[in-house]
Amino acid sequence: MLVKEIEATELQRRISAGDDVMVLDIRSDAEWAQGVLPGAEHWAMHLIPLRMQDLPKDKDVVLYCRSGARSHHACQFLAQQGVDNAINLRGGIISWAQNGFDIVAPDRARA
Repeated sequence: MLVKEIEATELQRRISAGDDVMVLDIRSDAEWAQGVLPGAEHWAMHLIPLRMQDLPKDKDVVLYCRSGARSHHACQFLAQQGVDNAINLRGGIISWAQNGFDIVAPDRARA
């Protein structure tokens, strides 16, 4: 099953342009505490099957993890469940950081 993906540069462009996109960090609580993408929400990966009905249907949902592997699998799972607006951040937060984009403290993620 093909997983939709987005590059860090394109996600940054969309966020800067004010596109209505949900950014979802699926890393562990310990990883989340180390820093997140601005505006990100946090659902640890194991919560996705329990909370997928809470995902918006009217906008893209970009999932990310550390390297993009876990979020790729999560997007694949969501696609199998009929969710067609989940997009994997290729390279995860590592790619985001390598491009020089902001990583913020979790308490500032939705500020």
